[in-house]
Amino acid sequence: MHSRIAPVPPAAVLFDMDGTLVDTEHLWWRAVAEVARDLGYRLTDADHPEVFGRPVGHTAGYLRRAVGRPVPEARIAADLGSAFAARVANDVRPRPGVPRLLAELKDASVPVAVVTASPRHVVDLVLRALGREWFALTVAAEDTARTKPAPDPYLAAAERLGAAPRTCVAVEDSPLGVASARAAGCPVLAVPSAVPIAAEPGTVVLNSLEGADLALLSTLAAAPVRAPGTRT
Repeated sequence: MHSRIAPVPPAAVLFDMDGTLVDTEHLWWRAVAEVARDLGYRLTDADHPEVFGRPVGHTAGYLRRAVGRPVPEARIAADLGSAFAARVANDVRPRPGVPRLLAELKDASVPVAVVTASPRHVVDLVLRALGREWFALTVAAEDTARTKPAPDPYLAAAERLGAAPRTCVAVEDSPLGVASARAAGCPVLAVPSAVPIAAEPGTVVLNSLEGADLALLSTLAAAPVRAPGTRT
């Protein structure tokens, strides 16, 4: 009989924050809807691609164009940040499966990072609720020249951890986040929150992190990584 050798654990697991670690996407939507309403614009489902998975600056620019009048983009961004932070401060909930998975990774001594397009002050609010002790480092919107969907945040996290991106598993909830991680060369575990995500080579899709464990992440890290768009 041959014993089966377990896959080597990933060098690190890089978690997106909003909608992945914590259930904040609905809070972000409400914050954007409030600011949009004050500007005289009503959000609909058609606005999802410009709101979910986007940094504050992108959504602020989108709202400025949508209202069609000369409102300073910086003011809109500040209002969005304040409205979102106020909601996060009062209502941070880990998504299903997150506490157990973080504990399993800690027990296995696998480094964990937060890689997010949210600003640092929002990251601090979330980590205060979740516990900073679970995370080796955080990469926030201000920490790279470009944020998601550019690969910069994931490349920065891997570099700071001293790991090759292909040995780090990214965990994401949005198509833009998946694009960022895949462009950096990371295998991806996707758990969609507001927008559907299609499975493809290098990306495994689950309905919930309750179905994820170290064995699955290790298998993802061990699989060959293909460049996005490569045909099998």
